This record gives sequence, C-alpha cells and structure tokens, in this order.
Amino acid sequence: MKVLKFLSSFLVTAFFLIASPLEFARDVDFFYGYVIPRPVIKVGLVTNLKQAAIKASAGMKVYEVGREYRLLAEEADEVTIRVDREKLSEKFSLQIAESNDRQEAEILASNLSQKLNGGVTISSKSDPAGQDFVIKYGEFLTRGQALEAIHWLETQGLKDIWILKEDVSLPEPGTAWLQIDHRLLSLGSEADLYFIPTHQEGFISLDGRNYRGLFFLKNTPGGLSLVNILNLEDYLKGVVPLELSPETFNSLEALKAQAVAARTYALKNLGRYRHLGFDLTDTQSSQVYGGLSAENPLSNQAVEETTGEVITYKGQLINALYTSTCGGMTEDAENVFLSQPVPYLKSTTCSLEKQPEYLIEAKQPVLTARINDRDITGQITPLLALGLIVPGHEPDYFDQPVSIEEIENSLALASSQKKINGSQLPVKFQPGSSSLNFIDLSRWLIAYFGWQEKAANFVLESEAKYILQASPQLPELKSTDRKSLAYLIQSGLFPAYLRQSDLRKEVTRAEWAYILEKSLNWLDDLFYHGLFISGKDDRLEVMDAQSGEKRWLVIKPEIYLIRKMEEGSFPARRLDLLGGEKITWLEKDGQIELLQADYPPASNLLDRDSAYNRWTVRVSREELEKNIGRYYPGLGRLLDLKVLRRGKSNRVASLQISGEQKSVTLSGLKIKWVLNLKDTLFFIDREYDGSGQLTHFVFTGRGWGHGVGLCQVGAYGLARAGASYKKILEHYYRQVKIEKID
Repeated sequence: MKVLKFLSSFLVTAFFLIASPLEFARDVDFFYGYVIPRPVIKVGLVTNLKQAAIKASAGMKVYEVGREYRLLAEEADEVTIRVDREKLSEKFSLQIAESNDRQEAEILASNLSQKLNGGVTISSKSDPAGQDFVIKYGEFLTRGQALEAIHWLETQGLKDIWILKEDVSLPEPGTAWLQIDHRLLSLGSEADLYFIPTHQEGFISLDGRNYRGLFFLKNTPGGLSLVNILNLEDYLKGVVPLELSPETFNSLEALKAQAVAARTYALKNLGRYRHLGFDLTDTQSSQVYGGLSAENPLSNQAVEETTGEVITYKGQLINALYTSTCGGMTEDAENVFLSQPVPYLKSTTCSLEKQPEYLIEAKQPVLTARINDRDITGQITPLLALGLIVPGHEPDYFDQPVSIEEIENSLALASSQKKINGSQLPVKFQPGSSSLNFIDLSRWLIAYFGWQEKAANFVLESEAKYILQASPQLPELKSTDRKSLAYLIQSGLFPAYLRQSDLRKEVTRAEWAYILEKSLNWLDDLFYHGLFISGKDDRLEVMDAQSGEKRWLVIKPEIYLIRKMEEGSFPARRLDLLGGEKITWLEKDGQIELLQADYPPASNLLDRDSAYNRWTVRVSREELEKNIGRYYPGLGRLLDLKVLRRGKSNRVASLQISGEQKSVTLSGLKIKWVLNLKDTLFFIDREYDGSGQLTHFVFTGRGWGHGVGLCQVGAYGLARAGASYKKILEHYYRQVKIEKID
C-alpha cells in the first residue's frame, strides 16, 4: 500500500510538471473529478506577483506540487499570498523599443516576440514628462553576453538598442507565504500551486474579478506567475466583449467575426510566454481578457455559435491581427510592423461597392419658428409630433400672437399625459383680450404648475430687481409678478431676452411653443433611443438601445423628421440613411411619429461611426520636440517633419525628423509612438508666427490602432449592411478559409 501511495503521488506530480495544454485528452480529470475539455489555454494574469487574494464561489482545493505533492486545503474560501523578503541580484537586458502608449507597446512586444521567438517583456518607468513603457529583450548575466545579443538583433533588422543594468527580485526558498484558513504556510522556490474549484460549476476570483477554470501559481526565473487555466471557448467568452463591446456594437455577426479572429489568434500564439508559465497575457499584448466577469449574453452566443472555427491560409492558422478603426482602409502588414509581406494581411478598403441606402420622406411642409432671430423649429418639433402644438398653414403662423384658447388646449393635452404637482388649468383667465402678454402668462404658468411657493421664495427680491432692471415695466410690477418673472427667466423657461423687453407685448406662437417645451421636462421620457438598421416600404427596422431588441415600426404618414448634426438639430423633409445611425424617435401604437437621426460625417465608409474615423491633433513645436527627445535626445531643436513614403492606405510608412544637430528616419508603428498620435494615417499642417517662426504642427488623421487586419468598427458596419461573419472575415483577410478544428 505504501508503494502504491508513493507511486500515485509521483504520477500526479509528474503529470503537472510535464503536461502541456495540447496534450490534454478531451476530458481530463484534475484532482477529484474537476474537468477541463481541450483545447486548454493558460492565461497569465499576474507576473512577478508580490501579493494577491484568491477567493472561490463555493470553496477550492489548494495543492502544492514540487518535489513533493501535498493537499494544503480541502475547501478553502480565500487564500492570501504574499512575498515578504527579496533577494537582490544584478542582471542585464536590452531595450529594443520604447513607447508612452501601453497598448501600442504591448502590440509591438507581441510582434517582436513572434519574430525573436520569445524573450520580449515590457516594463514601465516614470519621468517628469509621464510614464514610458520599455520593451526589453532577454536577461544576461554579463555585459559581454548582452553585446553578443545586440549583434544578433541587428541582423534581424533592429536598431537603437540599449543595454540596461537592473536589480531584479527573485523569490528565495520560503519567502512566499500563504494564508489559508487562518494558517500561514511557506511556498518553496521549486513548488507550484494549483487552486481548483471544489465544484465543477464553481468559479475563482482575483481582486473582485471572477474566472472560469482553475488558477496555477508557478515559480519562474522572473518571479511568481499567476495563471488561469481553462478551456479555450470559455477563455473567448471573456475576450470578445472586451475587444468588441456587445453593448456598443450589438451585432451578432460582427461579434461572431471577432470570436473567430480571437480564437485563431489564441491558437496561433499558444506558448508565446511559456518561459513565464503561460501561453498568453490578459492584456493588449495578446488579447484583452476579463474572465467570467466580462461575459455578455450576446458575445457568449457569438462564441458558442462559432465553436471551434478558425481562419486558415493554405492550411495553416493565420496571425489574425485586428485594429479598432482603420480610417477607411487597412494597411499592408510590412508597412506597419516592418516584417516580411504577409499574403493575407494586405491593404483592404473599409467600404462596400454597393452600399444600401434608405430614404425616408415627410409628406407635410415644415414651418419655421423663430424667436428673436433664433430658429427653434427643431426644438419644438416634438410638440408638433405629440399634437401639443397644432400648426396652421400660413407661412407666418408662428409669428402671430398665441390665443388663450390655444394655450388652454396645449395645457389640457399635456395634463392628460402627465401632471406636475397635480397641475390643472386655473379658473379661465380673462385679461380683457383673446391673447396674453408675458406678465399674464407668468401668472398662468405659476398657477398651472403649482409653483407659487417656489416663485415666492426661490428668488430674492434684490435678485428679481437685478434680473429685470432693464425692463421698462419694472417700476409698475408687483413683488409677486417680479419674482414670478425672474424665476421663470432664471430657470430658462422664459427666454433671456425678456430681461430687456416690453413684458406687456403679446406672446407669439413661437414664444409659447418655446416656453411650453422648456416647461415640460418630462418629454424626454417619451423618446426611444437606438440604432437605425434598415428600411422597407413604409417600415423601419430599429434596434432599441434599452432592450437591445430589434423591432419593425410603421412610418406614420404625417411623420416629423429631424436631422441632428454638429451645428444643431434641424427639421428635415427627407433623411438619407445607410444603416447604423443613432436615432431617437417617438412612437404610438407601433407607428413612428417623429424620427431624429444623428448624421455622421459625410462618408460611406464602414467605420464612419467611430469617434476616431477622423481626428485632429494640434501640438506646439516645443511640446513635439520634447516628445521626440524622449526617444532621440541628440536631435537638438526640432526643425521639421517630412513624409518620405506612404503605404497603400496613405499611412505614413517612413518619416524624417529634422533637428539642428542631426536627422533621424522612422518607419512603421514607431512613427505613431514617437509623435504620440492615434494612428499613422495622418497629414501635417504647420503654423508660423508673424516673424515666420514655426510654432505648431497640426496633424489631421484617421483611424485608431495599427491599421492591419480586421477593422473592428468596420466589421460592425459590414454586419449592419447584412454581411455574415464569414463574409466579414473574408473581406479583411485575403484568400483565407474558415475551418472547424476537431
């Protein structure tokens, strides 16, 4: 029995020490029946760990596997890990790049790691100008070994390499401590830990974030690595919603395209960080991964409906790179990453040859309403759609005085929908004429809404006199009237120009419509918000932002249309829509009474809705010189920038920076980092002062990211246009196949 027990422990220990993810059987039992189906992936959550608190939803088993195997806890709820003492030692490494943008540093590190077969890491440093991220290669015991490595890196096309001398932290035996069930235990330097949910359906948490699968704490030359081991499909459920938000980009086909690309990328890059005990990181250097806490039902559906599907080129997995916004066209990989040409990562337009268009027309004419030379037609259109204001047909209708009967009808209809303070029409007002002036109207509204106490006490007497000091009626106004008028003006319900106006002049229909719209702040509750999907005949397909559901609605013949642009909101006789526009609408009994569309920049590009489709950055010569000096301190005063070569998408592929002391030529993604821009698709304007001295550079650009591979916002645009996820992938990756792995 002793021999059998020893043999069993030996086999379990050997399994954990030598097994690799791809060697797991379809169902592998990890201690006491815990199963992870293949393929299995190891995701690094923390490297060089100093302390952590790990919790379990329904208890966890903790195993130590090293020279010996032992069960540390049978059903622990929480384990605290802390490394207390450190052993300082000297080492050398090579700085091969630097960036002040973490995301781009991680992308470059990822690509360099592929090119150099691993050994690439990122560390951060701070200086008075901000935080930099240093991309390093290797660890060397002597400076001589580092110099030899530099010569090899230069043969790989890398330049500007620096040697770094560092103090590093390596755990000593017995310096990593665990607190389990109020017990303190030490972790040997050759031992690893496994944290395994007691129940198959349980999950484990780190710093408040929940994860499927199990945790693995591994001793490596770079310190303790905390790793999440789980099934690939479960991993993707924590990746897809963070790479392409299902709340913003709520198209199943776009999310399915993202799922297949992310699955392909993960499998292609398995083992990249094996020297640290895992396959991929949980950051942009691999793919952003948020575990179970990040999951969303729609993105989970996208993963499940594409289970096992990958992208291949000539039978091999592709490196499925993707970028947030391409600015209308992606770029050849070699122009960005300075690599050899990749046949499936070629420049591709982010548009459709035949873009579907939808025309919506209003049958009735739109009368213009103005107050004090200001067009308020767009502002009061909801009142027209709701019938609170009934327009006439004469061109100057809104310029004419409003009648008491019209005011009574508007307020009565408003009261039938919602009341404020039990609002009701006061005793019929008889001012001696059929119309009202602003003094009469202020009394009417204060009584209707029940604001007497508010008007009497909210505004001080001195304040009321100050607000109305330019009004010719101030001397004759009673205190209650002064305070009522001052309150309504100060609250924005009455137009501000009344401070200097004749308050006894008749209220026009335009002024009444303006005041009514301002008074009914509950009107916003009646609006729906979402996206325009498509149209057919007299119907519109919309995506309700609140419910996330698609619905078909009938266009009411008397529909009101509003075009919202940067300059404001304007009534429209027609709306030309491509699909995907943000819309706001009023509906009744399944019919749209009012439709407002947010117009993006005039463009048919698939990524036109992205905030980064167009951007402008204005930077002073001194500030840009400072940014550049962090990478190239010997250039001296910045004189100019010169684009030497552009790629197929017009991205800057080569740029010369001229300084008083010397010049330097940059290529690829490094241009973006050194200039601190969102993308390399940009054009340069220069500003000069009166004496002709260069003062500013103005960069007008498009896109966000590296611009290679699948455009994520463009994929969403393709999906809105009716493309399937396979068509989306085939659009951005050339000559590829979508295949299912066993």
